[in-house]
Amino acid sequence: MGRKRRGQPIHGWVAIDKPTGRTSAQVTAKVRRMLDAAKAGHGGTLDPIATGVLPIALGEATKTVSYVMDGQKRYRFTVRWGEERTTDDLEGDVTNVNAGRPSEAEILSVLPEFIGVIEQVPPDFSAIKLDGKRAYDLARAGEVVTIAKREVYIEEFSLVSMPDEDHAVFEVASGKGTYMRSLARDIARRLGTVGHIAELRRTHCGPFSETASISLESLETLVHSAAPSAYLLAVETALDDIPALALNAAQADHLRHGRPVRVQGPGGHSFVETGSLVDGDVFCAMADGQPVALARFTDGEIRAVRVLNI
Repeated sequence: MGRKRRGQPIHGWVAIDKPTGRTSAQVTAKVRRMLDAAKAGHGGTLDPIATGVLPIALGEATKTVSYVMDGQKRYRFTVRWGEERTTDDLEGDVTNVNAGRPSEAEILSVLPEFIGVIEQVPPDFSAIKLDGKRAYDLARAGEVVTIAKREVYIEEFSLVSMPDEDHAVFEVASGKGTYMRSLARDIARRLGTVGHIAELRRTHCGPFSETASISLESLETLVHSAAPSAYLLAVETALDDIPALALNAAQADHLRHGRPVRVQGPGGHSFVETGSLVDGDVFCAMADGQPVALARFTDGEIRAVRVLNI
């Protein structure tokens, strides 16, 4: 007899403003315990020193996590010039020092080189797997870590302020898999000095923003004093960037049971109004205002990719 899953079947998203000093996994586990949820996962790791938007998926929302992770992220971070560290942030040991301090004009002159598709080597202390082991585990054990370059996309990279000669504040909009620690390290080297991230905050993660995020303390209060609608966002919140398509009850039942839905019948009669969808498009199938499945339009049929059991 299988072991019964503990927790309640709660479905939706909670946008947490992650505090510094905690891992994303620790925050996710705490939210799961607060809500007594059977299943939870997060939409993109934040470093322990980082603060900001950490979207947490509950229940069937975990099936939509990839859409958040693939979405645009926005960050604000402070670079501390003159010290390079093992982790490329404040937590690491100093490995190199340099007296060079870039001017505003020098910084602005090199920023365009870091916009668009660029090559980046992730930090040695990262969760990337090398021969089945996490890079940070190898680095902590004192082993030499060699991570290959990868292409990442930077949409925006701007200088916000220079509080003093040792620090500069930047804002970045980037695609999936971009490491701000590597960006800080690389721009410092390009400017003829060294540097690391002293502060890091994620202000947007896909459709989730810092203005709509809540602290763990606020969530704990709301869980005991307010209706779930005060903190729980709909499963389809993660799907803002993909189209939605309305189905009737019978068509929705077909998808839920793994059967395709024909778009047209004999004589070209339309069973489903597909609008601007083209072959291969993925969308959210809806019925009675509820998400039914992530589905794909292909060969004149609607086929479920992931059924959402809500």
